[in-house]
Amino acid sequence: MISFVRGPVASLSLAQAVIDVNGVGMLVHATPKTLGGLRLGEEVRLTTAMIVREDSMTLYGFADEQEREVFDILLSVSGIGPRLALAILSVLEPESIRIGVDTGDGKVFTKVPGVGPKVAGRIVLELKGKLKPTGAAVASAPAAAALEWKDQVVAAMTSLGWNEKDALKAIDAAMAAEPELAEGANVAAVLRATLRWLGQDNTRQKNGVR
Repeated sequence: MISFVRGPVASLSLAQAVIDVNGVGMLVHATPKTLGGLRLGEEVRLTTAMIVREDSMTLYGFADEQEREVFDILLSVSGIGPRLALAILSVLEPESIRIGVDTGDGKVFTKVPGVGPKVAGRIVLELKGKLKPTGAAVASAPAAAALEWKDQVVAAMTSLGWNEKDALKAIDAAMAAEPELAEGANVAAVLRATLRWLGQDNTRQKNGVR
């Protein structure tokens, strides 16, 4: 079990980073917010969780213990794997997840693509009592600076399963719906808005609204 990695950042995108740990490049998947705080060449310490499958070992990195704790607890929900747990943390702050579970607000989770009402209800039901709000402020995500912001958002979208064409279309639609995001082009905020728009679009399609 690898509980953390420490070393200089060897490469960086919005979906993953490679950390040079004593000459060994450790590929770490993380949320845009976590990766947005990293800089190429700078030393970093990331709390990690290793997911072992029959054919793979995947390392997920987190900015702090709270993020990893929420990730681990999300994995206890039936039907939620590491990819979806990371997608939830890409859209929602750990404290927002805690509040949603504690108040029984399943709707907050349907903002995440791939999380419909049934899955959202299961999250609230199965995690009730396991996640309590800490009182921490829900902070806005910092801007990432490794690549052009739109390229970063597209990279994150494709890593979550969308093709480039659909990702670009969704980004443009989200920016049109929330034009204030263009100011400063906060990458993590744009990604959240795009995922939120996709979730709303799925709801509109299910209800027959175009």
